[in-house]
Amino acid sequence: MKLNTLRAIALGTVLSMSAIAGVAYANPDVGGAPMSESKNIIENAVNSKDHTTLVAAVKAAGLVETLEGKGPFTVFAPTNEAFAALPAGTVDNLLKPENKAMLVKILTCHVVAAKALSTDVMAMVKADGGQHVVDTVGGCKLTLKVDGKNVTVTDESGGVAKVTIADVIQSNGVIHVVDHVLLPKM
Repeated sequence: MKLNTLRAIALGTVLSMSAIAGVAYANPDVGGAPMSESKNIIENAVNSKDHTTLVAAVKAAGLVETLEGKGPFTVFAPTNEAFAALPAGTVDNLLKPENKAMLVKILTCHVVAAKALSTDVMAMVKADGGQHVVDTVGGCKLTLKVDGKNVTVTDESGGVAKVTIADVIQSNGVIHVVDHVLLPKM
């Protein structure tokens, strides 16, 4: 193997071990944009090309000021692809003013009123024997599980989201990017 390849493998291992050990490391880019620890959830999210639907939904729900607030918050942030996987017309329907209450409910079911890094989640899951139930700001219960190195989040409707990018540190909490929209019990 070439020396540069070995260095890249070694660096990747150090970064992975740092993340597992809870050692500080640089925030990952999200949606092609750098995420700054000195910016709040909204200030960072508006820069991600993968979260334009989420940002539009947060604005339509009137939650911008809340997510710019002091926190701390843990946000499970669904991507545009996650919203696109919902039945046809769902997002457009939720963005209508008359459906604001349901939109707020769905979005706040993605927010926990605490800062929980992946190491915290893994420790809680281990301490609880394989899964940990957490209450969201929206009154939903999410079940967190760890499958190898992957964290999954199961919503009240039985939908399962995988954390695809963990530990995106914000000034008022942390974002974990997920691949599915979490839904309250219908």
